[in-house]
Amino acid sequence: MSERQGSGAAAGSNKTTEGQDDSKMNVPEDFDIDMENPETEKAAVAIQSQFRKYQKKKRVEKS
Repeated sequence: MSERQGSGAAAGSNKTTEGQDDSKMNVPEDFDIDMENPETEKAAVAIQSQFRKYQKKKRVEKS
């Protein structure tokens, strides 16, 4: 399993550095994700659900 360095909001920094630009160049072009797999669909639904909850909470806190 490969390790990824956090970037953007996950790392708490939105500043780009030269090191981050280099890491973007190493991203494989082809991702082998089976979009027909039921587990993939379940994962996508779970991610979307959590994101919607986050967005709703964010809107409530601004008010």
